[in-house]
This record gives sequence, C-alpha cells and structure tokens, in this order.
Amino acid sequence: MIDPVSGEHVHEPSPRGPSEGRLPLLPPDSLSHEQRTVYEALTGGPRASDRLPPFMADESGRLLGPFNAMLYSPSVGLPLQDLGAALRFRTAFTKREREIATLVVAAHARSDYEWYAHERIGRRAGLTDEELDALREGRAPLLADVRERVVYEAARQLVEEEDLGDAVFTEAATTLGRAAVVELVTLVGYYKALALQMRVFRVGVPDGESPPEWPAAERAAG
Repeated sequence: MIDPVSGEHVHEPSPRGPSEGRLPLLPPDSLSHEQRTVYEALTGGPRASDRLPPFMADESGRLLGPFNAMLYSPSVGLPLQDLGAALRFRTAFTKREREIATLVVAAHARSDYEWYAHERIGRRAGLTDEELDALREGRAPLLADVRERVVYEAARQLVEEEDLGDAVFTEAATTLGRAAVVELVTLVGYYKALALQMRVFRVGVPDGESPPEWPAAERAAG
C-alpha cells in the first residue's frame, strides 16, 4: 500500500482471519480422483513421515496452510508439492540452513502460517530462541557457521532486493557451490509463492493457535 504521508510503498501485514479463509477446507472423502492423488502425495510423502504434523492437517484429515489450495488445482498442486518436497528433502542444505532461508521469507512476507509451521520445523532442526527471534524481527542472527551466514545473507538479499549482488553471489557460489545457489534461489521463490497464495486466500494459523508477533515498525519496500 501507499503511505499517505511519505508517498512510499510500505509492506502491509498479512490479513488476519480464520484458518479456512477464502478456500473452504476439503474433507478427504469429498475429493475427486485427481485431488486424491495430490492428497496422497502430500500425506504419504516425506512431509508426513509416520503421521501428519498437527500444522499440516486437522483432526478430520483436512489439509491446512498451502496444502489445501494445492487440492483445488491438481494440475498445479501436484508438481508444486513435488517441488516443495524436493526443496525440503532432496537438496544438499542442512536442515538448519534450509529453515533459516525459509524463515527469512516467512518473516519478510509476514506470512503467519509459513512462520508458524517453519518455526516448529526450525526448532526441531536446532534453531534457538535467540536465532528465531532475530529472524522474526528481521535481524541477522548470530551464526557461527559460515555456510549458515551465507545462506542467511543471500536469502535476505533475495527477498529484499529480488536479486543477488555480485559480491553475495560470488561468496555464495564459492561457499555453497553453484548448484546450491540455484536451489536457494528456487527455495526462496517457492516460499514467496506460497506466502502470496496464503495472503490472497486469507490462510492463517490453525484454529486455537496464536499468530506470530511481528515487529510494530513496517518495513519499507522499493
């Protein structure tokens, strides 16, 4: 939106609302054959492991977050979920590196569900309260690992400038490898796309859960 005083574009916070939002949650027994294929790919894949995480589905098995939207267009949802699975489970990033990059996107987009889900995944990957607070507030976390620092800085520049400057690109390519830079740029774009979907479809955190506390000051956008 436009600030009426400065005339500059400012980052608008994610609209709050019920978890169901603009796309009603689809019960598993109402799905078409094509939708069932997407549902089974999501619930039977590596995301689910032995059981579905509580942030992924409700007690009746209806998918939450971005996964419900994937069911509405199976021709898009099926390859989209496979890309997400590839980025989470088939890259060379460590779990911490991957979640640092994802949380940078979630915080920049102020995507309630994306932060809610990946904060929990990040904790399991070993991210500390101090690191999570810094990421949520848009600050650089104190990271001892050089790869993690490069992942953070590259992800930050990608979401804020939608590009990588020569210095950051060279450092990322040298430290992570060119293949990993391709994967990182794709990861950032993927989670930005999911954040946009959830903003448009008014997807919040699951019922009964509290949304993240975003910093009060709005971040200016170019």
